[in-house]
Amino acid sequence: MTTTRPAQTVLPDAAPPAPARPRTKPAEVRLDELMAAAERLFLDQGVEATTVSDITALAGVAKGTFYHYFPSKHEMLAALAARYTARFLASLETAVGLCMPHDWEGRLRAWVQANVATYLATWRLHDIVYTHHRRSIGIDSTDNPDKNAILAQLGAILAGGAAAGAWPAQPRLAALMIYSAVHGVTDDAIAAQLDDSSAFAADVADACLRMLGR
Repeated sequence: MTTTRPAQTVLPDAAPPAPARPRTKPAEVRLDELMAAAERLFLDQGVEATTVSDITALAGVAKGTFYHYFPSKHEMLAALAARYTARFLASLETAVGLCMPHDWEGRLRAWVQANVATYLATWRLHDIVYTHHRRSIGIDSTDNPDKNAILAQLGAILAGGAAAGAWPAQPRLAALMIYSAVHGVTDDAIAAQLDDSSAFAADVADACLRMLGR
């Protein structure tokens, strides 16, 4: 008597195990989240009213993570100031980069208008991170590196225009005057609670170009 065996079921090969997810986020991501939480809280309730516990709770990290990066809120505020300046410079560089390389008038106009628009949009954070901002004695001074970085960016545009004969060759003096004028009139616009900055920024750029004899 022949016995018929039941057919064996062939199972498909098991899928390879999924790669294990990292238990912790990369250090740069964690740092960015920590700084973003501090920035939000500083804007919402002020620096003095914000505690390290508030910051770590919003960022979802332990207190030890904060102190791994910053000895205190003072050092975090300095880091936020550096980040603010880097982003400010990047916004100006992006605006200038849309112009033709030798269009010096267009590049200066773009720098001024982007400066006004960015300052108007971020002045509250500016005033928080630069509460005790020190005056610089000049473009080459090391006393105020953040301001000097923006002045150097402007000075490069003015030097390029001067070399091309677009305006008189006084880039250092012109940079100091334009920087002070742009921030001074924008402070006035902030006090006046200006809503739309486009026409105002264009007028400021016109005034700066007239100052250069354009």
